[in-house]
Amino acid sequence: MPASSEKLLRPREFCELIGISYRTFKRWVSEGKIRVVRTPTGRIRVPYSEVERILSGKPETRDVRAVIYARVSSGDQKSDLERQIRYLTQFCSAKGYKVVDVLSDVASGLKTDRRGLLKLFNYVVNRQVDVVVITYKDRLTRFGFEYLEYFFRQYGVRIEVVYGEEPKDAYQELVEDLLAIVTSFAGKLYGMRSHKKRKLVQGFKRLIEEVEKDG
Repeated sequence: MPASSEKLLRPREFCELIGISYRTFKRWVSEGKIRVVRTPTGRIRVPYSEVERILSGKPETRDVRAVIYARVSSGDQKSDLERQIRYLTQFCSAKGYKVVDVLSDVASGLKTDRRGLLKLFNYVVNRQVDVVVITYKDRLTRFGFEYLEYFFRQYGVRIEVVYGEEPKDAYQELVEDLLAIVTSFAGKLYGMRSHKKRKLVQGFKRLIEEVEKDG
């Protein structure tokens, strides 16, 4: 039956034909065991061919949908950003993943309103991705990686970290993030225009300079 004329079932209709509960239906959808479509108003419908497939015992063979996410902290690291994307694309190809989108940000890992990151969240909550592929954990977020991992998992999405922890030579970006944290907390303690705030930040900068000299 052509896809354009295929009958679309309401979830309850599908459950009755297959003999499963609505709770099981929702779990199957989140696990990608059945193919569903969304109407322009956002309602879930199930193609009738899914009933035939499940009753015949045929497995679901859809591709694993992947979103690549890469990040650097500044514009002068463009070559590193391109290197991340190139490697992750090759990695997905080797794993047989279908790349849905390649997202990137030039921003600190502390920044939560990154354009690429927010678009990634949209993919996750709309169940349009199965796996998010990154080079290092810190590319996705400087802190709270486990929270994001848990959040994604609620939508059936896993995070695949190719390298694991960030390399030790990524020193400058870490220093900039630490300085941003100290500046933020000093501003909350003393006020953004306070002399004490400026003194604390300057003291931290001098400490970093001393560590660099000794290191």
